[in-house]
Amino acid sequence: MTLQQHLGIELPIIQAPMAGIQTSAMAIAVSNAGGLGSLPAAMLTLEVLRQELSTIRAQTDKPFNVNFFCHTPPAPDAHREAAWRSTLTLYYAEYGIDPTAIAPGVGRMPFNTEVCDVVEPFAPPVVSFHFGLPNAILLARVRGWGAKVLCSATTVEEGLWLQAQGVDAVIAQGLEAGGHRGHFLSDDLSQQMGTYALLPQMVRALQVPVIAAGGIADAKGVSAALAMGAAAVQVGTAYMLCPEATTSSLHRAALQSDAARHTALTNLFTGRPARGIVNRVMRELGAINPAAPHFPQATTAIAPLRTKAEASGLGDFSPLWSGQNASGCKAVPAAQLTRELAGV
Repeated sequence: MTLQQHLGIELPIIQAPMAGIQTSAMAIAVSNAGGLGSLPAAMLTLEVLRQELSTIRAQTDKPFNVNFFCHTPPAPDAHREAAWRSTLTLYYAEYGIDPTAIAPGVGRMPFNTEVCDVVEPFAPPVVSFHFGLPNAILLARVRGWGAKVLCSATTVEEGLWLQAQGVDAVIAQGLEAGGHRGHFLSDDLSQQMGTYALLPQMVRALQVPVIAAGGIADAKGVSAALAMGAAAVQVGTAYMLCPEATTSSLHRAALQSDAARHTALTNLFTGRPARGIVNRVMRELGAINPAAPHFPQATTAIAPLRTKAEASGLGDFSPLWSGQNASGCKAVPAAQLTRELAGV
């Protein structure tokens, strides 16, 4: 049985879950077109998650994926937070922001019992995880409603670990991919590989299907990944100009500009390495800065700067997430793009 048959999809295209860039509308459009649409849940409240799942169930009878983060929230560190705000002092002064008035933020929510309680009644056919897997009890609940389980891996070692946990397929996330790196066994970025280096090694090492992700933006890229042994591909950046995406006008403009050719991994916006278009704060503080608090606590202090700058039409403090290949971004309906990626 092929992965497409296993997941119940017509096309070997999985739309990457993109937190903050999309809602259920994107997932519905891709699933109805024959691919696997994905809903990112990490930034949703429990009530919004319930509403989004209700909307998906009402608007498609095709398989869909719901994606969750599996990080362990760090303990509050007042000294590190103070040091981070001190690093941003000149920017606060520039925009007239009082750093002592910035309230703590909730950040991104990991998959836990409360989240599982909301999701279980909807029984999504596919559930994917980033930053590893949840504990055995939660994973058993997910499998209990019949969901197929996918998870990102950035090294062969992570792929082997996931296979040993019984996942249905492994997403080989190449270094070109936009957004957060999915690594979970090691923080050593020197171990990370490009998609077309990682993919064949993972295909050779694993018995479970491997899904290619990172830098794939058109039908030729999809064909190349499939020819190298991928069972399907996961595409994110190419969908960010679709009308179903909630990508901001500033972010859309950046994706269509020459600036999109220069991306870097940065921890400034969340505390964890993620790939985005290089902007002012990344240039001035360094894309990876040791002062940034651990994920997701870095978000709180930089958020007011983002708000102020965006109100002035600037993306200087915005996480302009993008993979290294934004050439496939098209302002066309997500259904059309899905079929184009599949070459149909």
